[in-house]
Amino acid sequence: MASTDERRFAVLRAIVADYVSSQEPVASKAIVERHNLGVSSATVRNDMASLEEDGYIAQPHTSAGRIPTDKGYRLFVDRLTDVKPLSAAERRAIHLFLEGAIDLDDVMRRSVRLLAQLTRQVAVIQYPTLSHSTVRHIELVQLTPARVMLVLITDNGRVEQRTVDLGDVITEDTVSRLRNMLNTTLVDHPLTEAAAKVSELLEDAPSDLRDAMTRLATVLVESLVEHPEERLVLGGTANLTRNAADFPGSLRQVLEALEEQVVVLKLFAAASTPGTITVRIGEENEAAEMRSTSVVSIGYGAHHTLLGGMGVVGPTRMDYPGTIAAVRAVANYVGDILSGR
Repeated sequence: MASTDERRFAVLRAIVADYVSSQEPVASKAIVERHNLGVSSATVRNDMASLEEDGYIAQPHTSAGRIPTDKGYRLFVDRLTDVKPLSAAERRAIHLFLEGAIDLDDVMRRSVRLLAQLTRQVAVIQYPTLSHSTVRHIELVQLTPARVMLVLITDNGRVEQRTVDLGDVITEDTVSRLRNMLNTTLVDHPLTEAAAKVSELLEDAPSDLRDAMTRLATVLVESLVEHPEERLVLGGTANLTRNAADFPGSLRQVLEALEEQVVVLKLFAAASTPGTITVRIGEENEAAEMRSTSVVSIGYGAHHTLLGGMGVVGPTRMDYPGTIAAVRAVANYVGDILSGR
């Protein structure tokens, strides 16, 4: 880039920094006073006029200052070269907080709470997708003489529970035989394969177990092929209401959109490998209700296997470097924890 373009970008960066921190339109005088750009106020005014003409900044109402547009934020984010990593103390605190989780549900809850606190935005995390999971164990717990609890446990700690009415009274020995058959056939198989292998269970079941196995198989297939990956955990929605001024006339529709799982899941659709950050700013969001927001999302997982997505939703007036660093750090820890479970 030519030196003039570099100087104009420095002015844009100053406007973004000041507007994000103050929420007030930024004037040329303030830029000269606060940022050591080494140029006169007149030069800064000329650069601001060029930035405005090119659509990177805009003048709200009659204010003397300028604010970044979606296009301005996009250029700023695209040229971020110095996303400051979290400090050692911050990383240690994240690690200790997430390490204390007792199961997958607790990991999800803690992660979303932590991300909302670190970024002061709305945090969203998607449960691990079953398509990348394998069966770790299947447990059968007898509840009554004719009813059992079927518990499916995956390698990343996901637990699915279903109550199954077996029709006839069965003994503990029968429950044990059914449990052994289920585990022998399905353990260590990806869930996508396990659903197909259930038919083998019916073919191989002894005649005295076939009726019970048919009922178990029906419920098991529902557990394996339904879409629990659409389960999402949200945290920090109060952060949006605290920044209500950033959503003139659109806060309610943003909150309603966040309740629509389909809208939120689309935010994670672009994630194909763990660790890749995606930033959507304002009008870049597909859903019309989300066009007053910015979304920073990432896929989490381990060993190049994508388990799910997470991210934050906030105003376009967002601390992008800080938010990107926090989202990346939490995603890394969640991937490590789940791959080690």
